[in-house]
Amino acid sequence: MNDTEGRAPQEPKPGEQPRGGILMGRPFGVPVYVTPSWFLVAALITWVFGSRLADVLPDLGAGRYLLAFSFAVAFYASVLVHELAHTVVGLRYKLGVRRIQLQFLGGVSEIEKEADRPWREFWLAFVGPLLSLLLGGAFWLGLRAVEPATVPGVLLAGLMVSNLVVAAFNLLPGLPLDGGRMLRAVVWAVTGNPMKGTLAAVWAGRLLAVAVVLGLPILSSSQDVERTSTEAMVDGVLAAILGFIIWQGAGNSLRNARLKEVLPRLKVREMARRSIDVPADTPLGEAMRRAREAHAGAIVVVDGRGEPVAVVKESAVSAVPEHRRPWIAVTAVSRDLGPGLTVPVDLAGEQILDTLRRAPATEYLVVRPDGSVYGVLSLADLERKLTAALQGRAAGAN
Repeated sequence: MNDTEGRAPQEPKPGEQPRGGILMGRPFGVPVYVTPSWFLVAALITWVFGSRLADVLPDLGAGRYLLAFSFAVAFYASVLVHELAHTVVGLRYKLGVRRIQLQFLGGVSEIEKEADRPWREFWLAFVGPLLSLLLGGAFWLGLRAVEPATVPGVLLAGLMVSNLVVAAFNLLPGLPLDGGRMLRAVVWAVTGNPMKGTLAAVWAGRLLAVAVVLGLPILSSSQDVERTSTEAMVDGVLAAILGFIIWQGAGNSLRNARLKEVLPRLKVREMARRSIDVPADTPLGEAMRRAREAHAGAIVVVDGRGEPVAVVKESAVSAVPEHRRPWIAVTAVSRDLGPGLTVPVDLAGEQILDTLRRAPATEYLVVRPDGSVYGVLSLADLERKLTAALQGRAAGAN
């Protein structure tokens, strides 16, 4: 399966950096990762395809599994080309591409920004299946130049069919597939409302997920009445996994769209906690007493010149028993203000998440334009704000 993704934080941890897998290279400056699940799929393809080759090329013997593994590598190279097509268009539209992942059942191009026009959204989605169709046609032309019952013929035939299947599957009109993004773009263009397009494509994706789970095993059995129980079980498991991925991807697409709607309402100025300044040698218990008297929700550690140097971590404070707090200095439960841990008070919307991604932490110092301390932004407060906004949006949509 292949799809494009608009970037959104994995709520409720918007500052968390996802793991990419094994870095394979940086075409066009975009990192390409292979997740560990790819090796499982490559082994499965090698086993299934290699077993089938015994009927087509019986003289190969055990070498048929080497050919099958070569097919798995070549197939994922085609998937990479598919994703690179999305990448090139995303870069052309200045949307930014965070990374490409080759993973279980396909690949993902993580586009950093959403397209601002429906026709751009349509083209960004369509270019991947289009290139897969072109690859399928190229392999078909190559197949005409060789004998079918040969190693090159079998390899070219497999790549031709697989690329055509990838193209056809991705053109199915349901998120998170490319066809779902195309459907979203069409509804968006007709109604002028991107959320209506998202809702239509999400429900189409959910219906598609159900159809895959119920229909794929039936289709496989109708085409091969002599298949073994093991093959039937594998088909059922793959259908269930694929259906789950589509259903989950459709839900994530809806959540991301709702997140995009609520993001403009988020403002650091409104979320920042009032803070007090204390010297580094202040006992934690005394600092907390001062914070309560000032009705402050955060503590900033300052040096001898009054300059902020650290922020007390709420989680670290909670881990200290109350009877020990008078004997522990605030520096023992603080985090130094390294690069990226100071944010401007006027930060708002998606800029907040972009800033926090670059320097993941639990607390950030918030400063005014003149550099003076405004307060402290807690990641926990941001998470609660996002959760409440998303739940309220979902309730309103229902």
